[in-house]
Amino acid sequence: FEYDLKKIIALSTLSQLGMMMFSISLGLYELAFFHLLTHALFKALLFLCAGILIHGAGNTQDIRSFGGLSLNFPLVTVCMNLANLSLCGVPFLAGFYSKDLIVELACQYSWGIFVLLMMFICLSLTVLYSVRLTYLSFVGPYGGG
Repeated sequence: FEYDLKKIIALSTLSQLGMMMFSISLGLYELAFFHLLTHALFKALLFLCAGILIHGAGNTQDIRSFGGLSLNFPLVTVCMNLANLSLCGVPFLAGFYSKDLIVELACQYSWGIFVLLMMFICLSLTVLYSVRLTYLSFVGPYGGG
């Protein structure tokens, strides 16, 4: 369990790189590049929002001391939530269009249940840490530091 805001955002890239490598292993090079581009866009938005939150929270990166920041930073909250939702692959956002094609084509190949199960577990963990980040930063109780 990591509590450093920038590390959480940076480490979340590893699961997305896994999706890109998985796409390359299927021979879907164009989809891997498309996912790279969409991921770069919403990851840049996440880092911009994180910089604003760190500056506004007194130069602390510990998300345990954030909590309730949605009242003080409504625009940052909306932008960061949109980027997180795109990271999770919510329909009609950029991340959905790149991830959905990879998942759909992976399910069409005859890879075996173990490979597909691992892919879906990794996708679920992406959603889990995005929800955790959003909850601890914007919704949860103020940790005050």
